[in-house]
Amino acid sequence: MLVLGIDLGTSSCKTILVNQNGKILNFASAHYPLMTPHAHWSEQNPEDWWEAMAESVRQVMLGYSAEEVKGIGLSGQMSGLVLLDQKDQVLRPAILWNDGRAQKECEILSQKIPHILKETGNYPVSGLVAPKLLWLQQHEPHVWEKVKTVLLPKDYLRFKLSGEKVTDVADGSLTLLLNVENRAWSPALLDVCNIDQSYLGTLIEGNELSGRLSSQASEKLNLKTGIPVVGGAGDQPAAAIGVGCISPGQTLISLGTSGVVLSVTKNYQNNDERGLNNCCHALPNAWYHMGVMLSAAGSLQWYRDTCAVDLDFNTVCEATKHIPIGSEGLIFLPYLSGERTPYCDPYLRGAFIGLSRKHEQAHLSRAVLEGIGMGLYQSLALMKKSGAKITEAVINGAGTQSAVWMQMLADIFNITLILPEKAEAGPALGAARLALIGCIGMPISEVCAMGKPIQYFEPQAEASELYQIKIKQFQSVYPLLKEYSHALLAENCHAKAEQLVV
Repeated sequence: MLVLGIDLGTSSCKTILVNQNGKILNFASAHYPLMTPHAHWSEQNPEDWWEAMAESVRQVMLGYSAEEVKGIGLSGQMSGLVLLDQKDQVLRPAILWNDGRAQKECEILSQKIPHILKETGNYPVSGLVAPKLLWLQQHEPHVWEKVKTVLLPKDYLRFKLSGEKVTDVADGSLTLLLNVENRAWSPALLDVCNIDQSYLGTLIEGNELSGRLSSQASEKLNLKTGIPVVGGAGDQPAAAIGVGCISPGQTLISLGTSGVVLSVTKNYQNNDERGLNNCCHALPNAWYHMGVMLSAAGSLQWYRDTCAVDLDFNTVCEATKHIPIGSEGLIFLPYLSGERTPYCDPYLRGAFIGLSRKHEQAHLSRAVLEGIGMGLYQSLALMKKSGAKITEAVINGAGTQSAVWMQMLADIFNITLILPEKAEAGPALGAARLALIGCIGMPISEVCAMGKPIQYFEPQAEASELYQIKIKQFQSVYPLLKEYSHALLAENCHAKAEQLVV
């Protein structure tokens, strides 16, 4: 028996084929573009997702029998907004998790519902669904008046696969429309956002069945009609399932386009540290805290594309081994898309601080790697401040390919990092595991066991002490950078206003 695990990422759709023993038999991916029509905007065409998913499924099934596929699990980028009309047609490009246009709407939500943290477990930030709904009503009323369905990104794929409009509580946690403690939609938020609950579809747990593959979809994917599709999860809780982080205290650090620190909690714990999310996990009766960095590996990708075009990832990392901790006074602020944790500021901008003639490319490379690490450290520090006892964490994502960077991160975090088997599979493996549980009926304890560690990275005491000094320097730059970033925003707005007058 085989299952498919599908992960709808920000840049590509990844699909894996897994057998009932959890072994990954095949992998395929297909890419799609990101659109930024205005500053702070981030959009994609949902139809591009569907075509990429179909291509990745067809590719991953090459050499395998469709008769053996007994389930499909879904994961995907969280907090995206997909809008359908009464004929189930997409009304506009999807507004993504890293979109910053709805900052004013966040302020409106906080004013209208002062107890919003208690109600939803989260503070308003511009990337979440609720503020984007208010933005749409204010700025695109011609679109809003046609809306009949609101879906999250992976749930659009579910709709195309099965015809069912369903989401899971883990993905729903970062809509700001869910009462996370009760694992149910919040009437108060639905009322403020002027949205009927029927628009959101059925709410289920990640391991529950959501529908079955339609004949139309099965023909496109070269699969059998009727294959069950489970609820699945957003990419971060799915990644946690994929590495076996399901018990209280277990922690995952994920190095994707965004960077995430996720720690499973005992029961629901409303953490009031601003910038930390409180979310339902992808399995029943489980929750987690999460800090999000908007540009983690995304910052590294930008750096390679602009400053290290001819170098591959490992070469960039290896060249930093001979550069001292702190990059000889050079600091990189990784705020290329604003920042979520701990600042909740979509207008913040990135920077290199402290450049001099002595700095070479390797210094810039190390500064970028350190800047990403120190940015993630802030999420870890908030969790520890709230009482979490974190001494080790599993780490996954594309960045785990470099032992140099892994050791650097262990030193910055001052905790043990565990690199597990299949770390690169990420959320797709979590989606496949949920399919094994929900579609085939395998026990959670067997399916979600933590993978065999490939390598441990222990913090070096002297390096960790030095990084505590560097982290304070890193954090000290924020007030000045915030002032500059917001002044730049005001300047750009003024320039646009003058152009309109002319």
